[in-house]
Amino acid sequence: MPQSSDISGRFWNLPQKGEEEAAREQNFIDDIISKAHIERLLLENIDGVRTAFDGGGGAGRFSLLLAARGVHVTHFDISQPMIDKARQLAGQRGVAQSISFVLGALEDLSAFADNQFDLVMSFDAPVSYTWPNHEQVIENLLRIAAKRLCVSVYSRAATAAYGFDPTSKEKYMLNPRSKDRFVRWYGRGRQQRKGFRPDFERAREIMRTGLPDDPESIKAAFERGETPWPMSYAFTPGELQGLLERFGARDVHLSGPGALARSIPGELLRAYMRDEALKHEFLDFCYEYDSQPWAAGMGKDNVVAIAEVGPCDY
Repeated sequence: MPQSSDISGRFWNLPQKGEEEAAREQNFIDDIISKAHIERLLLENIDGVRTAFDGGGGAGRFSLLLAARGVHVTHFDISQPMIDKARQLAGQRGVAQSISFVLGALEDLSAFADNQFDLVMSFDAPVSYTWPNHEQVIENLLRIAAKRLCVSVYSRAATAAYGFDPTSKEKYMLNPRSKDRFVRWYGRGRQQRKGFRPDFERAREIMRTGLPDDPESIKAAFERGETPWPMSYAFTPGELQGLLERFGARDVHLSGPGALARSIPGELLRAYMRDEALKHEFLDFCYEYDSQPWAAGMGKDNVVAIAEVGPCDY
């Protein structure tokens, strides 16, 4: 029987994954908003951080950010193409000496010691891809953290809402006419508008279980030799906070990147991105808005959590 790491490994090791991941901020506004939010959150919380673990670090967006600020980062990912791209970018930016690259699955962190890293981070929902082992993964991420943990996971509210608009990604395209494979793929939603009817029962099932797809169907496709989208799990904000606190985290703060942008038409979002000064002012306000407690469950895709770990200083 395939495990979550087997399915994720086959998918994320597709040869194009490193290049696709590195290009997302060039193509999608929601990625710009989410990554700007996380960047600011990290930079506000790296005092005293000398070592970091980036679990599911992808093409290195945040490993490179911290390495450029003197933090030694262990960049850990299940995908060799992702690691290869991150290594290439690290070399180009002159920070390769500050990053250790490790191939592995989040389901097995046994190689790392308790409290080994000042900061443990995991973004763009790698934890969600470890279902049904997600609770153990969260526990182990906290185990190897000495000071702070910062993670993002799939939002259950956002996941359930996807099924009501086949064009939901379209408004976030920087250039809807781009030749990018993902832009073209998401653009297929336009063909489904006529006569579209949402699947209410499926949406209710997602709200109840947190599972966007049927795990048995995914396993069957994997066993047929296909490369299905990995099994995933979507969290509610309260559930994520409860798990973090159960495993020893404190001062948990939740946010929902993209909550503000959900209410803004695509033509306005694109206009904001084209004006550099306006773009930065908009991203600053998004950070303020999306960091409010009531925004945590309504982010574009993810719930972000930052929490303190280890002895209390007060």
